[in-house]
Amino acid sequence: MTRLVEFPRGAHGQLFRLFAILLVATFAHDAQGRSAPGPLRLDGDNARYFVTPQGKAVYLTGAHTWDTLQDMGADNPPAPFDFDEYVQSMADHRHNFLRLWRYEVTRFTEPGANRVLFCSPHPWVRQSDRLANDGLPRFDLEQFDEAYFQRLRERIEAAGRRGIYVSIMLFEGWALRFTSDGWAHHPFNAANNVNGIDADADHDGRGLEYFTLSDPAVTALQQAYIRKVVDTVNDLENVLYEVSNENHWDSFAWENHVVAFLREYQKTKPRHHPVGLTSNGGGGRDDTQRLFASKADWISPNALSFDYKSNPPPAAGGKVIISDTDHLWGLGGDPAWVWKSFVRGLNPIFMDPHRGSVISPGAEADRWRSIWQALGQTAEVAQSLDLARTVPAGPLSSTGYCLAHPGFNYVAYLPEAPRESGLKAWLRRSPPAIELDLAHAPGEFAVEWIEPATGRKEMSDPIAGGARRTFTPPFSGEAVLVLRKRGDSRANLSRNEIAPPRQDG
Repeated sequence: MTRLVEFPRGAHGQLFRLFAILLVATFAHDAQGRSAPGPLRLDGDNARYFVTPQGKAVYLTGAHTWDTLQDMGADNPPAPFDFDEYVQSMADHRHNFLRLWRYEVTRFTEPGANRVLFCSPHPWVRQSDRLANDGLPRFDLEQFDEAYFQRLRERIEAAGRRGIYVSIMLFEGWALRFTSDGWAHHPFNAANNVNGIDADADHDGRGLEYFTLSDPAVTALQQAYIRKVVDTVNDLENVLYEVSNENHWDSFAWENHVVAFLREYQKTKPRHHPVGLTSNGGGGRDDTQRLFASKADWISPNALSFDYKSNPPPAAGGKVIISDTDHLWGLGGDPAWVWKSFVRGLNPIFMDPHRGSVISPGAEADRWRSIWQALGQTAEVAQSLDLARTVPAGPLSSTGYCLAHPGFNYVAYLPEAPRESGLKAWLRRSPPAIELDLAHAPGEFAVEWIEPATGRKEMSDPIAGGARRTFTPPFSGEAVLVLRKRGDSRANLSRNEIAPPRQDG
């Protein structure tokens, strides 16, 4: 039996009621977690990072896996993906960015593995007496499956409650490019829909014309789908858009068209969310230059034009660079790559095999745990910086890896020294160190060391600026040096001051 709480009458009663309301709101709020304070926008002064409406720069980092939106697997139907567990693990590691994958095909044979994978649900209803190539009813491309869009919204909301921004993948090009049977199971194959739509204009069995502007009927249906996505999520704060994953070389004009269409349609809405383009993966060397020349707000390059794997170029601004292991290795990366990317002004994210349940069976989760930890370590350091004033400053460090708000904050990375023997080892008698140019940085600085392998932190004695200084880490191997100017609030932002504010909802 439920009993109502009775409060005293008069002024004391009103105070008790107010206290109870605040208490309940606080507990309810803590249970929901922290919401992302979007929508994000580009900062004209330092476009290496997006900024919130409050003007706070945001460093984006995190992990993603293939079945974050649709269920995928060798079973038909595939087993449900535990999305809440995944985004909670991200939040526990201080991650704040997730790619929400969408595969357009209903099934495909994994290249090199001779294994069929199934994908569901999809944006359109399946209701027809005629069967598609996968043995299920054909799609009606003029009727949306509301359950799909409800799932899309619910997952973005669940991520937002944990302070995680979500990039919605609108289209997916890899499956048509690299699988033998992808087009056979695509909704815009005439054998799979009731609308008489066939995007394979040259009938070569690949369907890559779907990602061009060659057929106005196909383009109109794509635009209707884009409008439906925007209508579904526009009011949410933690949204970004990704036009397509690893599309083919001749899709570039179509991708820019989608960027422009998204921008124009969002003008009719209360909120405008950033739009991104990602590399075509194993494409040509000038793929990255095309991304920089595009209309996108953010890009994810490959490793062919520049060495984003082992020696990432510093971000110059103009576009936010989300450096994704998916487009660099496919499956790869290490903590050194994370730290190098961070201090070069990039926003690194990790393509996670996640227990090997989808595309990489047998992958060892333990192998990738250090990358998850490194991403979280950089996120924690980023939260202590005034990112809006922070830029890559490699020449200030003897290692070439430095992120700085000159005069106030410095983050320098010391890679692990290569193993040497004989004469080289004898000549290197002094331990590895970082030399920083603080000639134009007067005052005193607090000195903190981070050991990436363990996350261990250690403070050293403060040091005066005004000259070049040498710093020797208190442990062997790779190390991170963080300097903060003492007695200046711009160099000592607390984590709470720049963390996303808690919000109800």
